[in-house]
Amino acid sequence: MNSTAEEVLVGGASGTQVMQLARMSNRHGLIAGATGTGKTVSLQILAEGFSRLDVPVFAADIKGDLSGLAAAAAPHPKIQARVDGIPVPDYRAEASPVLFWDLFGETGHPIRTTVSEMGPLLLANLLELNETQEGVLYAAFRIADEQGLLLLDLKDLRALLSWLSENRATLSQAYGLLASSSIAAIQRRLLVLDEQGGDHFFGEPALHLADLMQRDFSGRGVISLLDATRLYSQAPRLYSAFLLWLLAELFEDLPEVGDAPLPRLVFFFDEAHLLFENAPRALQEKIEQVVRLIRSKGVGIYFVTQSPTDVPDDVLGQLGLKLQHALRAFTPKDRKAIRAAAENFPSNPDLDVAAVLTDLGTGEALVSCLDAKGRPQAVERTLIVPPHSRIGPLSPEERREVIGRSPLSGRYDAVQDRDSAYEELNRRAQQRQTESAAQARAEAKAKTAAARKRVPAASRRQSAGEALVKSAARSIGSQLGRQLMRGVLGALLGRG
Repeated sequence: MNSTAEEVLVGGASGTQVMQLARMSNRHGLIAGATGTGKTVSLQILAEGFSRLDVPVFAADIKGDLSGLAAAAAPHPKIQARVDGIPVPDYRAEASPVLFWDLFGETGHPIRTTVSEMGPLLLANLLELNETQEGVLYAAFRIADEQGLLLLDLKDLRALLSWLSENRATLSQAYGLLASSSIAAIQRRLLVLDEQGGDHFFGEPALHLADLMQRDFSGRGVISLLDATRLYSQAPRLYSAFLLWLLAELFEDLPEVGDAPLPRLVFFFDEAHLLFENAPRALQEKIEQVVRLIRSKGVGIYFVTQSPTDVPDDVLGQLGLKLQHALRAFTPKDRKAIRAAAENFPSNPDLDVAAVLTDLGTGEALVSCLDAKGRPQAVERTLIVPPHSRIGPLSPEERREVIGRSPLSGRYDAVQDRDSAYEELNRRAQQRQTESAAQARAEAKAKTAAARKRVPAASRRQSAGEALVKSAARSIGSQLGRQLMRGVLGALLGRG
């Protein structure tokens, strides 16, 4: 193991260090604050701290700044002043072990899942389906299971929907009304998803969760960074659907570990409002359930957003670490958000939380952690510790160098297209065509035979009579000829 420490240093308050206990880190957390107040740096120092405790980390990098985790910080007088002021013992600039991921496969390892693994609930939300269309999608997944059809990529799902449309009259008797308008609406939404990059995300080889839970040769937890700069700007719903899918997969696949001394994985959800925005109640309830129960799997979830009000109360109440950067009070709505944020913290009689929230400088935050018994500690105005790694992004050349020495090189690069619903339904269609052609030939043959049987008996007798007359005529002709021949010869021979 790389370290025997049991805490992550968050910063300093009134000459005292503010620490996040490792054994409480699966109790989740929140990093909030207005744009430009230091949320990304707070995420960075927590990711570094968990990595030094040998805990793997996953985070989405929306602006590209987190890629600096893979490079050591450059010396700077302001950094040194903060190190001395907190203080930070044994501070040294160093890079963290990083794996880069990218849904499009351009700036990191491709990251994929299958349509079946995504499931109808998340897929319906991703496609923005209404209740009726969602019901048809659920029926499609069930029919695929019962028909033995693998749904791996989007062409599998499109082939299934086309097959449903062709057979909806028969299928509706068993699965309820499968309206052609609903099927067509889902097909149109799939075209939109294709344009947003869904064809890159759905397929194989699918992500192995173990590849997000690695340690390097020195025992440090590896930080997996998803490059979400393009994904977030072009397809925010796909971004949130991916994160929700990954959360659900971790919940379903990981075994129970109870209250472990270290988390198995720490998960950061940047722009967390997208996870809950416009999500149907059924999906919100699923998220709340997963957040509540996944801590027993050893996974800590940290939401990063502008305001605590972006997170539902049922989720917010489950978050142990609360790290709040400055908020701005430009409108009545802003002031209401500030009051809500202030009420989110355990009280501190020496601190007017609402007033301090608008007075915090860049790199400062209000912080409340859990103590060793899981009780929230009083909120403190805290100077956030400087990162050991670079603040700001890597250059494209530096990123390519990190990717080039990745232990996962080549594992996810080549797309696999194994036999699935698309191929099976094509085989069935070809078989139906062959059977239809054979049936058509058989029917034509039967019609010909039937036509022959339908010829009238009189016609058949007349035909036979004609044949008899022709035969008799030939016979008579032959006999008469022989008689004439004999007569001629007889006359010639004198026998007439």
